[in-house]
Amino acid sequence: MKNSSMKETSMNTHMGNITIDNEVIAQYAGSVAMECFGVVGMAGINVKDGLVKLLKMDSMTRGINVSIQNNKLTLNFHVILAYGVSILAVSDNLISNVKYKVEEFTGIEVEKVNIFVEGVRVID
Repeated sequence: MKNSSMKETSMNTHMGNITIDNEVIAQYAGSVAMECFGVVGMAGINVKDGLVKLLKMDSMTRGINVSIQNNKLTLNFHVILAYGVSILAVSDNLISNVKYKVEEFTGIEVEKVNIFVEGVRVID
């Protein structure tokens, strides 16, 4: 398995090569994250003015960064959490769910899941 470009992840099998676009991994990881209690959504940060906004479902992958090194994935999540939840409990849950499901989905080991809490929102 090698990283042919920063945009995709490749692995060799006895039948040939499999290449997964990192956007596909990000999308799947994002949908898993959204199922976790306490996660309101992914955060988009405007570099120019530093404002954080809640990304809509169809653009949530902008809040997730996927990289591969030595055949192992690292996922960075920029999240907005529900006000009043335990950040540690939500993060632990998110990390274990994402690690398990992304490994099952891709067949690639997830080495790290980094969580950046960019904000909290009150949800009714």
